[in-house]
Amino acid sequence: TDVGSTRLYFVNASLQRLTYSSSVGVSLPCPAGGTPTAILRWYLATGDDIYDVPHIRHVHANGTLQLYPFSPSAFNSYIHDNDYFCTAENQAGKIRSPNIRVKAVFREPYTVRVADQRSMRGNVAVFKCLIPTAVQEYVSVVSWERDTVSIIPANRFFLTSFGALYISDVQKEDALSTYRCITKHKYSGETRQSNGARLSVMDPTESSPSILDSFLAGEVRAGLSVELPCIAAGYPSPTVRWLKDGRPLPSDAHWTRRLTGLTISDLRQEDSGSYACEVTNSFGSKEVSGALYVIDPLRVTLSPKSLKTGISSTLFFTCAVEGSPEYTVAWYRNTDPIIPDQHISIQGPHNDTLQITAAQKSHSGAYQCFASRKGHTAQDFSIILLEDGTPRIVSSFSERVVAPGEPFSLMCGAKGAPPPSITWTLDDEPVVQDSAYKTSQYTLSDGLTVSHVNVSSPAIRDGGVYRCAARNSAGSAEYQARINVRGSPRIREMRDITAVAGRNTFITCRVIGYPYYSIKWFKDGMLLPDNHRQVVYENGTLRLSDVQKGMDEGTYLCSVLIQPQTSIDQTVHVTVKVPPLIQPFDIPSTSVGKLMYIACVVSSGDMPIRITWHKDGQLIVPGSASGVGIETKEFMSSLQISKVTLKHNGNYTCIASNAAATVSWERQLIVTVPPRFVVQPNNQDGIYGKAGVLNCSVEGYPPPKVMWKHAKGIGNPQQYHPVPLTGRIQIMGNGSLLIRHVLEDDRGYYLCQASNGVGSDISKSMVLTVKIPAMITSHPNTTMAIKGQVKELNCTARGEQPIIIRWERGDTVIDAERNPRYSITINKKGDEVISTLKLKPAERGDSVFFSCHAINSYGEGRGLIQLTVQEPPDPPELEVREVKDRSMNLRWIQRFDGNSIITSYDIEYKNKSDTWDHKYTTRNISPTNNQANIVELHPACVYSIRMYSFNKIGRSQPSKELTISTEEAQPDGPPMDVILQPMTSQSIRVTWRAPRKELQNGVIRGYQIGYRENGPGSNGQYSIVEMKATGDSEVYTLDNLKKFAQYGVVVQAFNRAGTGPSSTEINATTLEDVPSQPPQNVRAISVTSDEAVITWAEPPRLTLHGVLKGYRVVFWSLFPDGEWGEMQNITTTREQVELRGLEKFTNYSVQVLAYTQAGDGVRSNVLYIQTREDLPGPPAGIKAVPSSPSSVVVSWLPPHKPNGVIRKYTIYCSSPGSGQPAPSEYETNPEMLFYRITHLTRGKQYLIWAAAVTTAGRGNISEKVTVEPAGKAPAKILSFGGTVTTPWMKEICLPCSSVGEPTPTFKWTKDSEYTAIPVTVDGQRQILSNGTLVLRSVKAEDSGYYTCTATNTLGFDTIIVNLLVQVPPDQPRLTVSTTSTSSITLAWIPGDNGGSSIRGFVLQYSVDNTEEWRDVFITSTERSFRLDNLRCGTWYKVKLAAKNSVGSGRISEIIEAKTHGREPAFNKEQPLLTHINSTHAGLNLQGWTSGGCPITALLLDFRPKGTWAWQSLKANATAQLFLSELREATWYELKMKACNSAGCGNQSSQFATTDYDGSTIPPINSAQEDRDDVKKLFSIGSPVILVTLGVALLFIIRKKRKEKRLKRLRECFLFCVLSSKNNRSMDTPVKGPPQGPRLHIDIPRVQLLIEDKEGIKQIGEDKAVAPVTDSEFSQSVNPQSFCTGVSLHHPALIQNTGPLIDMSDIRPGTNPVSRKSVKSAHSSRNRYSSQWTLSRPGQSQSTASARTLTSDWRTMGSHGITATESDSYSASLSQDTDKGRNSMVSTESASSTYEELARAYEHAKLEEHLQHAKFTITECFISDSSSDQMTTGTNDPADSMTSLSTPSETGLCRFTASPPKPQDYDRGRPTNVAVPIPHRANKSEFCNLPLYMKTDPFFRKQAELHDPCPAVPPREASIRSLAQRAYHTQGRHMTLDPSKQQALTLGHSGLASLGVSSGTATLPQRTLTMPSSNPAATASTSSTSSNPTGSSTKMGGSRDSLLENSSSALGRLQKQGVGAYSKSYTLV
Repeated sequence: TDVGSTRLYFVNASLQRLTYSSSVGVSLPCPAGGTPTAILRWYLATGDDIYDVPHIRHVHANGTLQLYPFSPSAFNSYIHDNDYFCTAENQAGKIRSPNIRVKAVFREPYTVRVADQRSMRGNVAVFKCLIPTAVQEYVSVVSWERDTVSIIPANRFFLTSFGALYISDVQKEDALSTYRCITKHKYSGETRQSNGARLSVMDPTESSPSILDSFLAGEVRAGLSVELPCIAAGYPSPTVRWLKDGRPLPSDAHWTRRLTGLTISDLRQEDSGSYACEVTNSFGSKEVSGALYVIDPLRVTLSPKSLKTGISSTLFFTCAVEGSPEYTVAWYRNTDPIIPDQHISIQGPHNDTLQITAAQKSHSGAYQCFASRKGHTAQDFSIILLEDGTPRIVSSFSERVVAPGEPFSLMCGAKGAPPPSITWTLDDEPVVQDSAYKTSQYTLSDGLTVSHVNVSSPAIRDGGVYRCAARNSAGSAEYQARINVRGSPRIREMRDITAVAGRNTFITCRVIGYPYYSIKWFKDGMLLPDNHRQVVYENGTLRLSDVQKGMDEGTYLCSVLIQPQTSIDQTVHVTVKVPPLIQPFDIPSTSVGKLMYIACVVSSGDMPIRITWHKDGQLIVPGSASGVGIETKEFMSSLQISKVTLKHNGNYTCIASNAAATVSWERQLIVTVPPRFVVQPNNQDGIYGKAGVLNCSVEGYPPPKVMWKHAKGIGNPQQYHPVPLTGRIQIMGNGSLLIRHVLEDDRGYYLCQASNGVGSDISKSMVLTVKIPAMITSHPNTTMAIKGQVKELNCTARGEQPIIIRWERGDTVIDAERNPRYSITINKKGDEVISTLKLKPAERGDSVFFSCHAINSYGEGRGLIQLTVQEPPDPPELEVREVKDRSMNLRWIQRFDGNSIITSYDIEYKNKSDTWDHKYTTRNISPTNNQANIVELHPACVYSIRMYSFNKIGRSQPSKELTISTEEAQPDGPPMDVILQPMTSQSIRVTWRAPRKELQNGVIRGYQIGYRENGPGSNGQYSIVEMKATGDSEVYTLDNLKKFAQYGVVVQAFNRAGTGPSSTEINATTLEDVPSQPPQNVRAISVTSDEAVITWAEPPRLTLHGVLKGYRVVFWSLFPDGEWGEMQNITTTREQVELRGLEKFTNYSVQVLAYTQAGDGVRSNVLYIQTREDLPGPPAGIKAVPSSPSSVVVSWLPPHKPNGVIRKYTIYCSSPGSGQPAPSEYETNPEMLFYRITHLTRGKQYLIWAAAVTTAGRGNISEKVTVEPAGKAPAKILSFGGTVTTPWMKEICLPCSSVGEPTPTFKWTKDSEYTAIPVTVDGQRQILSNGTLVLRSVKAEDSGYYTCTATNTLGFDTIIVNLLVQVPPDQPRLTVSTTSTSSITLAWIPGDNGGSSIRGFVLQYSVDNTEEWRDVFITSTERSFRLDNLRCGTWYKVKLAAKNSVGSGRISEIIEAKTHGREPAFNKEQPLLTHINSTHAGLNLQGWTSGGCPITALLLDFRPKGTWAWQSLKANATAQLFLSELREATWYELKMKACNSAGCGNQSSQFATTDYDGSTIPPINSAQEDRDDVKKLFSIGSPVILVTLGVALLFIIRKKRKEKRLKRLRECFLFCVLSSKNNRSMDTPVKGPPQGPRLHIDIPRVQLLIEDKEGIKQIGEDKAVAPVTDSEFSQSVNPQSFCTGVSLHHPALIQNTGPLIDMSDIRPGTNPVSRKSVKSAHSSRNRYSSQWTLSRPGQSQSTASARTLTSDWRTMGSHGITATESDSYSASLSQDTDKGRNSMVSTESASSTYEELARAYEHAKLEEHLQHAKFTITECFISDSSSDQMTTGTNDPADSMTSLSTPSETGLCRFTASPPKPQDYDRGRPTNVAVPIPHRANKSEFCNLPLYMKTDPFFRKQAELHDPCPAVPPREASIRSLAQRAYHTQGRHMTLDPSKQQALTLGHSGLASLGVSSGTATLPQRTLTMPSSNPAATASTSSTSSNPTGSSTKMGGSRDSLLENSSSALGRLQKQGVGAYSKSYTLV
């Protein structure tokens, strides 16, 4: 629709419904648009604006509405199921689209079902797919399957448009199949397969018709097709008759009668009506009927389409609607509903006519007519433009002279809206139409109104001034011109004029006749004009401007000169009236209750004058009702208000009028009222996702402006910010704040502030708390389970606590307490709740929808999980349909598919007499087939046949065996379809099919593949390899071929009879490979300071192994500090390349390689080149400080880019005000970086700068600094801060030179996490007298920020140096990607580079059973490498290490890989001997198969049977061998051994030579020989059996003894604890060394030891043991007391399938003590740190899975013990990696540390474990394998480097396990203390005490200075605090009475005995809240390390001491220190 160049349009107005999947989301472009670009907006159907909701809904700038995917719990019907419309707006107007229903569809659980059916043979069967009603709208049937094969509609099978399956002429065989429907969800795309339904087929019996499928009433759109089903069953088959409206259906082409019913195509309106289907047979009839309504879609046409008219016009719009009736019409203007008023009326029977009368400007815009019927809407629109319609003259006539009688015509054209009417006057007299004047008027199509005046016979009287006036409702316009008619001039009589003072007046001299000479005006005898206000125009008109009464009133004379001396005249009198003039006044603002007096004074004007008052346009009537009094005098009126109220607000107008004019003066009276609250805001809650209103209502005048402000957070508000008003947040009319969609960020303080300029502002704050409804945030949509296995389903919910999570199976709530197959666990992680449903195990019936429901007080969320339990399929039901002489036809029906798509079928058949090991198999039959033909069978054979079905889970059970018989026939031919496919550069894959069945003449046993090289120089001989037959299609890969060479291949098949003909030779070429040699003669020339030229020559042709594609030049820079620059490469086809843009004066390494299609070849040797020198850059920094009254000291830094060798530095010094033109210059040698300038003037400022000089010249100057010499100078540091990088184990000096007077003092500090720690001077650290800090043998923990502070009395100065210590790189992660017979391809991921770029990798490999390692150096850019020329079929060990400028890093874990191939084997189908006579035997050596690796040796041993001596012989595996000089008629024993690189295979046999005459001899069967053999066997075997039995018996006895000793040991443990805790006070000293038994439990690769005090013993071969002991159980009472220790051991080099937990970040060179309390806040790398936590799933910071440890826990309540369920805990990496990793030293792969721990727990079968415990590696040591001495990371660099020589030395780490602090769970409330306990001990069951309670040094009663059995090395004192976790009670725990609680402060003071200084950090204290019967009891705190006596208190470890509730028990507890729950382990 165009209106000028502006238009609006619809892109897709038919879009009225949009359904989408909630998991996908949708983007909806706006259906409307416009030109020029329209503003597009979206609204809800209610008219509300659309606002953005983060991650839910967003409107893009182009008008596209996007709804993002969301979880069901985030569903909001206001957003996801609502009506939307879009508007487009530009200058033409604003249009809106029809309402669009946008609806999100969820994944609903549903199943489709097909019911079994019954039908008579010959009748019709109907299967329907039963879809649940809830999803019928979205789910449709896409296909039907019959026995898993898709049904194609044809013959007897029909698929209806509504998804039913009809089977006509039902046969008996139809009952053998199952029928399934396949459905698809329209929006989610999910497909469902129904159950399999069966059809029961009965023999026909006489019966009346029955309706199987029918139709109902419905509506269908015209033009479509519809199918009315009508299917009936009965016998005889019923006939069908159709009726419409009670009459038989006439014949019509678009009515089609089918088996499925009646199909009506191209529906028309007349097809509407009632349809009936009658089915009849001889036994009765049935009828089904329904109404069909054909509806036409609505179409709307609005006219006029566009209209441009003027204001005050009358407009008519007609909305023509076509289509079906019963519609409604709605009108809109600019998207707003039109409401009839005085201008607008809606008329017509359907409101289809809109009339606008006296249209106003506001009526312009877009008009839309909407017609709606049952959800369908159509619309059309029109653009109306209403302009200002004031008429304007557009065409006119001009002045002219005519002769009497000469006709003339005057035309006047005008435009206006509405079209104007034109009238004519002559000398101010109307022109009346008569015989003299003819007038006409008409309007053209463009709106131009034209009027004519025709004068046919003019006379003198017809001359004069003609005026045309155009008038319409909008205004008027005039035009005039004189028409002169020749004749005697005269003047018409003129009328007197009344003029208004101050305005303009025109006086026309009404002269007629022509010619005349002039027209003049006179007044009082004076010729006019005589002043500036008078103008006389040429046509004789006099204009008086700004008429004045005294001057302009009087008689005026018009004089017309008609002859030179003759004139005529006429007079006219002008009377002047003076209008009133009101003296301006103002009305001051006032407040309620005050007096108000307003005076209106008329200062001039003709009397009488009338004065009136109006308020807001209404006349004021004085009186009590209005509260206003009016007093009026002759020229003044006053308004009086005795008491001002709010109703007096308004505009007051004083109106004065007289005969001349009416004037007015208007002013506003403002009655102000300060703002006040009507409704104050109060604290309230908002629900996430819902709308919320923050109430705030104020009143006042002027109406107050309300502003809302927001301060985030619930604490004290810090700063308020205005609330941004968006579509989501709006201020309502009453001042309240509307939040349409509450978000979490909306919480906080809100301030409602109101102001109106009266008084002070008012404000009130409130707090909005956002409550989160329960919502499911994470769950799997679909998941699979394997039948019989445990399956876990997880749901994560969040929201306001408490949250209840309920699980449902289908529609049934799961009760885990009643159904033991389910278990539900709840874990809390932050604000999330994780619920886990465990199925133990999964069953077939669990293939349903599970749902988890999260519920809290504010809402509910649901997560839907579709669980599919998969299993191998049921076996198919196999039947034989037809058997022929050489083939058989099989058919099968597949029942249950195991919930996994059938992938294939296998058919197996065999001879009846054979086992299934000799079966023939037809494999991988397509799952779409349900029958197969087995052909090429041997006649006269009995076959057994069975079948398997496969899915991805596995294979089914075999089907029932079938037996058939055929006849025998003899068939010969080569293998078919031989195809060669090059696989690699050294391998070709050969594929072929077996020979034709009819030519096989037996069972094909295998194949021989012959191959030869066809290139120049080959000998043409075939090499032969053999392989066994595997099926009809074969494949074999030829390896170890030449690269890029052509080979010819033939294939032969062989059976028992021999080898058949070979196939035709086929040629193939191996693939290209990378060049094996680099380019030759590589040279490099430096051209300039940033350019170099590299040249080379092509590699030798034979080493290219392909077509040369080009060359690649790899180069990188080498920096002076040893670092490498970024590696770059350039590719070229030339043999020369120019390297440009290089760094100046920089060393570069260059390598060149050639590449082929296969990739890059070998690189050339590294070539070094240096670019030339250039001008240096400016010094990197400069300082100048005063050192005396006449000197300053200057220091500087070398340039960042020296670009050459610095030869000297030049220092410049100038004084700006000295008048010296040139600065002073000073030169220093390049080693000096400071200079003292003397002879300066005190107090004078100097500018100083510097520059560096190379051989190329002087470089750029540094920045200029200003300095002033002074007598007393504050301390200033000359050295510079910044970053210093150094390799580890080096000595580094950090300078801090300073000047100042007095001489400054120095202080070095190092930044830690919270404070700066002074640098202590020791053997590693030294501070020199000049302030330089010297660090020796720097380690990784020395990295950090160091601050040097120089101080004197006048000031201080500081510099900060960031020290980065480079270490060797981390170990790479090495994997095997591919293997072949001669190669292994490796891939790796590098670790951290240690702060220095990786230079390359060293790959070491060796054969598995040797330690001869070979090294391969690999460049740093490679991430994979292929080891070639390896031995076939051999295991190799491989390891990898990275190398940087510091050195080689740790070696990766050793991995093992095997090349393809196996040892040789003899084909049992081949005869061993080919020929035997009396002295010779021929051996068939070709019966040996190589196993993929060439046979290298063949050894034979033979001897006559019964002798001892063997004869040996070596043979060639490819030749036939004859044994000669044999004895006649003798039995021989033969042993053959064939070897290749993979191993050896053996074959033994017996044979007999013939007699001299060729006759055979009988077999040896002598009883005596048998007895001899038995004797021989007995003599050899008896000793072996006796030894074996003895060893076994000894092992059993030893094991029993160990078990008894372990039991006694446990009993002793508990006895010791109970006795010591109950009978001994804490002050009783431990006397004598502990003595006790020793127990050694063997665990694979880990050993758990409980040792006596005799010391460390060597266990195994390489396992050094460092005991961790405890003197807890030492007491004088029991002489059997002993000291316990726990050590965990593992070999130095662990080789297993992979680490349980990756601990590859354990690094050497760290000092755990020095970094324990220091953590650099600015550290650029924290890579030398690792901390691992053993914690409960759901509470760990990482979800990495690991082996679980099961813990049995009890929880102590106030009245005893309550048991809780057993929980599992996994090891995972802690987030605090920096602190933990810094505590480790390792010289080997420690990746299986926690796996070993897990095995130790499992094998020892400990009954109690830690729950919620945090395992932290706290300390690491390095040991010398030749000594038991352990170093503990001392400051001596030799100590920390002990094990760096080889990676095979043993290391030792300690880790500590601690339970959570009970007070961390809930401070200040009764706490249930979770305590790990054993079962209740009795006298016969002592030692169930957990191991961690036995080994903790915290148990000691007395800590002695010289502990004979120290459990923890002294360094344990530096262990940092362990992170604690709160234990969440979830059982039926008892709650303590708050009034009875007492806190026991349990300290750790055991460290005092270890000689720890007071400055050393101690272990954290813990407080346990225990039940107390004595309210006055107080906690006692054990002494710390400051205690000089070293005494400590320990909490008892026995069960009774933990659980006793009596006063005595509490007393004992109060005397004991913490912590009975920390344990230390030592890992070697």
